[in-house]
Amino acid sequence: MSNNYSDAYLRDILTRTRRVAVVGVSMNPVRPSYYVARYLSLKGFEVVPVNPGHAGETVFGARVVASLSEIEGGVDMVDIFRRPEHVPPIVDEALEAFPDLQTIWMQIGVVNEDAAEKARARGVDVVMDRCPKIEYQRLFGELRMGGFNTGVISSKL
Repeated sequence: MSNNYSDAYLRDILTRTRRVAVVGVSMNPVRPSYYVARYLSLKGFEVVPVNPGHAGETVFGARVVASLSEIEGGVDMVDIFRRPEHVPPIVDEALEAFPDLQTIWMQIGVVNEDAAEKARARGVDVVMDRCPKIEYQRLFGELRMGGFNTGVISSKL
């Protein structure tokens, strides 16, 4: 699959996802990893922040864990805020820790085809070089309210 994802594909992922592990979350509110994770939590997603440098701290009501393998229970999606060369071991850990994992999501600027193929081979959906916050806003009408032409037709303003 190329990086041209259909709106239906992205909408399906965002609709079925309930619990998200955000790898590389920052405690700094001006960093994208912080405000994307915070936004997702405000939209009703259960966000599990992952950052070994801040393990044990709390951010937007959730305890930060050091690694994916420390998360109790499963997650539906792993959202990766790390450089592309750091993605393969994260995907390996996610596939090992979460047998029912549905989605690997790599943030804007993050593309690793080898890791993506490994996840797809296990039946996991993959999104690369996209942001779930931006896609959620675009697909569910929030950007339209700001005057952006999202290409999505809706009766909402």
